[in-house]
Amino acid sequence: MIRVQREPFDVAAETAALLAGRTDIGAMVSFQGVVRAGEDGDRVSAMTLEHYPGMTERALERIEAEASARWPLQASLIIHRVGRLAPGDPIVLVVTCARHRQAAFDACAFLIDWLKTEAPFWKLEETASGERWVEARATDAAAAQRWQTDGG
Repeated sequence: MIRVQREPFDVAAETAALLAGRTDIGAMVSFQGVVRAGEDGDRVSAMTLEHYPGMTERALERIEAEASARWPLQASLIIHRVGRLAPGDPIVLVVTCARHRQAAFDACAFLIDWLKTEAPFWKLEETASGERWVEARATDAAAAQRWQTDGG
């Protein structure tokens, strides 16, 4: 399940809904990302996430489908927020459910790594020294690289 939204999400409510009535799930792994206050001494006062409606959802669906093809997932959820967010605000929630923990852990890590590098979101940070667009990080690309296969 994929959602792109402006509103905050409730992790407990989202995971309860995902597990409701399910007895085939033995493991659930979740990741919640939050907006950082910044690095390198340049404090971020806000971040605005932009996306292209329709294109973003299709990209997230492809990423989720790739995870389901690689691991035997019983369910998954990706919620990504857009709009203006403050440090400490939740920005992304990824939940993976499987019969066994390793598949759930691996799929969750894969989804986060690929969201950081493959999902079409644009981030504008507001700092005391002005606004700046967030560039792709080499560390994110390196994390995603571990999931590459011979098929690409």
